[in-house]
Amino acid sequence: MREELNKLSEAVIGAAIAVHRELGPGLMESAYETCLEYELQSRGFEVERQVAVPVVYRGVQMDCGFRIDLRVNGSVILELKAVQHLERIHEAQLQTYLKLTKLHLGLLMNFHVLKLVDGIKRIVRDFPD
Repeated sequence: MREELNKLSEAVIGAAIAVHRELGPGLMESAYETCLEYELQSRGFEVERQVAVPVVYRGVQMDCGFRIDLRVNGSVILELKAVQHLERIHEAQLQTYLKLTKLHLGLLMNFHVLKLVDGIKRIVRDFPD
């Protein structure tokens, strides 16, 4: 499972870099989200956009309006940003999404940088052995 997710992560990052090279920094997050969805689908990935994340509180499922920007192949969460600097709260948000969905890998991507590799943070939640 870990190796499969690593390969998927590399492919997703490659697609994101292609989008960033084409568009550059300075656009709104929604533009990167739309283009990255298209790029990933054109590369054969299954992509879901704005996926609802329910919160279970005291055994009751609540719809609180949380949304995952993109989920790739049902197993990797992409949280996209277009901000000056990634903050710890952005990482916490992604960690919470991983916990709520019981997924193990998320990529936090800030497109408001000169080189996208400087704006990517990989978040891993406990892998089963």
